[in-house]
This record gives sequence, C-alpha cells and structure tokens, in this order.
Amino acid sequence: MIRQFLSELNPGLPGVRWISADQLHLTLGFFGPVAELPEQKFKENLSGIKFGSFILSIQDIGTFPPRSSPNIIWIGVGTGHPHLFQIHKRVQEAAMTAGLEPDLRPWHPHITLARCRGVSSQIAREFVDRHTQLDAGMVRVDAFALYSSELTADGSVYTRELTVHCR
Repeated sequence: MIRQFLSELNPGLPGVRWISADQLHLTLGFFGPVAELPEQKFKENLSGIKFGSFILSIQDIGTFPPRSSPNIIWIGVGTGHPHLFQIHKRVQEAAMTAGLEPDLRPWHPHITLARCRGVSSQIAREFVDRHTQLDAGMVRVDAFALYSSELTADGSVYTRELTVHCR
C-alpha cells in the first residue's frame, strides 16, 4: 500500500527517474563488490542478528544534496527509531567480522524515491515544497534483507539474497 502510494508521487519531470514500487527500500549499508568467502561469512553473521519488530513512520521528502541540483529525491523515516539504528550498527559489525569494509559514511536513513540527472534545484525544490508535510503512513519492520545490486542501463536492479526475521 505505501509502496504504491510512493510510486504514484512520480511528478513525471524530465531528468527524474522514479524508482519502481518493487525496488523501493531503506539501505542499512552499502558494501560494494564482495568475494564469495566473505559473502558467506557476512550472510552467517547477518542471520545471527536478533531484534524485535518496531514501527517506522514514512514521511518528509527531501533531496541529496539538499540545496543544489539534486542527485536523489528521498522520503525519510520520521525521526528514525532506536531499533533501526541498532540494526544498522549490527549490520556494520557483521560486515567487519566477515572481513568487509564497513560503510563509514554518516548514515541518514531514507528511502530513495528517484534518481536525478540535470534537474534544476528550483524544480526539485518546488516538488519538495509541495510535499513538505507528506505523511505516507507507518510500516511495521519485522525483517530486513540482504540485496545484491546490478547496474543496468535502466538503473540498478536489486535481488534479495537473504532475509532476517525478527525474533
């Protein structure tokens, strides 16, 4: 339901490539290309992460970068949730113990709605301003998944490799 709602926000602007509903996700970390042995250890480590289910609010549209020609249009997860930040931390730890470089960039939890190329900051700002108070609803988080990403001419295609359910 929320995925469909977010998909229908597509303003159809030139240079804005809206992400399809089935590809929308919140990234907990990005690890780049991973060799087979570290990948297996990483999957084992992720499978061992324990967490309880929680609710996230999906709201507040913005852009990266925020004040110049945007690369990304995103929707946030309210003020976040302590459980979400704990899962993020545990995913980074799982990567490190598997021998992978953790994603050390500052983490701003969001769902990417669109990728932009050559879109003026004014056009992006008008879209964001029209949706300033957008509240897309709440979603129960009771699992997270490991995805691989393949870059194609039409954008990234994500494939689910592992699902970790709350317990």
